[in-house]
Amino acid sequence: MTQNLMGLNTAQVKDRMAAGEKNTAPEKLTKSIKQIIIENTFTLFNLINLFLGFLVFLTGSYKNMLFLFVAVMNTSIGIFQEIRAKRQVDKMALLSQSKVKVIRNGQETEIEPDQIVLDDLIVLQLGDQVPVDGLVKATKELEIDESQITGESDVIVKKDGQTLISGSFVVSGHAIMQATKVGSATFVNSLTEKVSKTAKKNSVLLNLINKIIRILTVIIIPLGLLLFVSRLFHGVSLNHAILGTVAAMIGMIPEGLVLLSSVTLAISAYHLARKRVLVRDLASIETLARVDTLCLDKTGTITNGKLKFKELVLADDAKQADAAAILGSLVHEVNDTNETADAIKAAFSQHPYQAQEIVPFSSARKWSGVKLSQGNFVLGAPQFVLQLTDAQKQQVHDFAAAGNRVLALVSATDISREGLQNTKLMAYILITDVIREDAPSTLHYFADQGVTVKVISGDDPTTVAAIAKRTGIKNADRLVDMTTVADDADYHKLVAQTTVFGRVKPEQKERLVKAMQDNGHTVAMTGDGVNDILALRQSNCGIAMASGNESTKSIADFVLIDSNFSALINVLNEGRRVINNIDTIAALYLIKTMFSIMLSLIFIFIAKSYPFQPIQLTPINSLMVGIPSFLLALSPEFHPIRNRFFTGIVEIALPSALCVVLYIMMIGGIGSLLSFNVTTTDTLNVLLTGLIGWQALILVSRPFNRYKLMIITFSISAFMLLFICFGKFFYLTNLFTWQVGGIGLLLILTINPVFIVIQKIVNHFYQKRLG
Repeated sequence: MTQNLMGLNTAQVKDRMAAGEKNTAPEKLTKSIKQIIIENTFTLFNLINLFLGFLVFLTGSYKNMLFLFVAVMNTSIGIFQEIRAKRQVDKMALLSQSKVKVIRNGQETEIEPDQIVLDDLIVLQLGDQVPVDGLVKATKELEIDESQITGESDVIVKKDGQTLISGSFVVSGHAIMQATKVGSATFVNSLTEKVSKTAKKNSVLLNLINKIIRILTVIIIPLGLLLFVSRLFHGVSLNHAILGTVAAMIGMIPEGLVLLSSVTLAISAYHLARKRVLVRDLASIETLARVDTLCLDKTGTITNGKLKFKELVLADDAKQADAAAILGSLVHEVNDTNETADAIKAAFSQHPYQAQEIVPFSSARKWSGVKLSQGNFVLGAPQFVLQLTDAQKQQVHDFAAAGNRVLALVSATDISREGLQNTKLMAYILITDVIREDAPSTLHYFADQGVTVKVISGDDPTTVAAIAKRTGIKNADRLVDMTTVADDADYHKLVAQTTVFGRVKPEQKERLVKAMQDNGHTVAMTGDGVNDILALRQSNCGIAMASGNESTKSIADFVLIDSNFSALINVLNEGRRVINNIDTIAALYLIKTMFSIMLSLIFIFIAKSYPFQPIQLTPINSLMVGIPSFLLALSPEFHPIRNRFFTGIVEIALPSALCVVLYIMMIGGIGSLLSFNVTTTDTLNVLLTGLIGWQALILVSRPFNRYKLMIITFSISAFMLLFICFGKFFYLTNLFTWQVGGIGLLLILTINPVFIVIQKIVNHFYQKRLG
């Protein structure tokens, strides 16, 4: 067939490349290194920090610029982790791409899909997907399945000169096509572009954090200006006014919380890539962790896509040896390469008879046949090769109900492409799907985690339900044949009452997913075909197999590189780890933000210097919040999501912040009463604030384990060591004096009781407001 078809030569390919007449490369899953650096460096908070650093520089107190070093380190860590994750994800993206066979310079060669140019000759074989739009140049028995495009299940025979649509599949024969449309002009790419214009999936946690950031952005600058002006108005020196204002504004910025969120998601993407799961959208790691309904196709998820022969059920007058010899000869002579044919070939290796004439399998006919010297024989779906009696219909139904695919071997007086005459049953062939070894345990795991599993398949619902039942899917006997469901049916009621949906048309998939969402569920869906694109887009979280269609993979949130369904457990756990840890850790960052805002508001009206210098917040930020929070964020918290973000604020962050403000005011009063110098009061302020932060660290670390206890121990040890060894550097006095040691110890002993009282008061007002 390839004779006289030389294809484009190298020069012609280069000309078309230069003219832009080439297919489009898949959209990059990750940002460029330049983008990562720019987005992590030029943030609003970094710009505020830079401006504040400039103000501190003008005062000549260069040590107080240490917060800039911390900001640079935070930014560097974020950039490093994102680039590391990017490189691992990019490697996985390369593995997920399929190659295309083309004819160039008279030779067949494999290229990446984005290297196809206009007028390229593309070789299509059984099972291939048409990569671009084009025309058939030469064909042999080419039959195309466009159901993933049109939704119609009829197979179309293609002749020379007829058009081929990208996204369709070759179900019989082979051909050479000429590319007539490439890039965005192709049908599939235009559909993908349409889908990509829809709104990006939302992340509950990231949206919440971004909302807090937006509010703080409005507060920080005006409040800082007010504090600065008030310091000057109350007679505080310019340098002290600048340092106090800078310390307040640094405290208000929860930049570590933003960094922590992005870095932990990037680390999760890195971990998943190493487990051969490609993450296309970082926020979807969180989304999948919140999913309560999982929609699966049978093939590729519950089963591995392979089939095996189970049993030959003979008709009353048929003999085993005869049926086996004829069946073996038929499948080997027709020589189809689909999974059903391969399973039968493996079971019936003997093929003693040669075919005089062959009618190849067609999805439209649902059968294939041969003319042997012993007669005419056909293998196909029972309802297409026999006039079934009521008894035979019941028998076929019972086979299917047991989870079998049923084929019939029949004899006929005549066979042709137009039809069969006078068929008679010889035997039923029972074929079963090979269930993935890890499918039952994976599905059981999801069920234990409160995730409802639905099966949406194009296969017979009875067969699908039987397989679903074998794998332990709950309520697998609640099934429906979607060909019997009217267009105006109540889908919301249907999805609530049904577990297995069979013979589902492409346009019905999106409606089923949307109905589940309308019923209040967060839905994840697996898919591998063009017909899944809209449903994947509609779902809260789309999951594609690497063996699937390129366009489907391009809009999915996750691609399973080994098409291994059990890998979703890793995604679920990573999502839960991120959410559960940030939910609790966020309280640590918000303590500093809250007490800084409260103190700023108070000190606007007080003729005293702000109680901290910028450098004195560094030990608190680093040792009680920053370092411990990053270490805690890596702990394996895989339990179901508890949504403790607001609970952490009410029970830990707000009471702790109020404690800090109370003790700062108490220390200020005691200092005035006992004539403490500024260094002594500053030391007590840092000590008490740090220990209140340490108490909060203990609270967010529950339940304890060895890893968390090590973090808690390191935090307090490093904090106290800093006082002893580096106190002067941070403008702190000796701990072992009666002012700091004695009064400080008395105040420290009251921290926990005072915190409990304030916590109860806060909870009382919170519950009263809710009530």
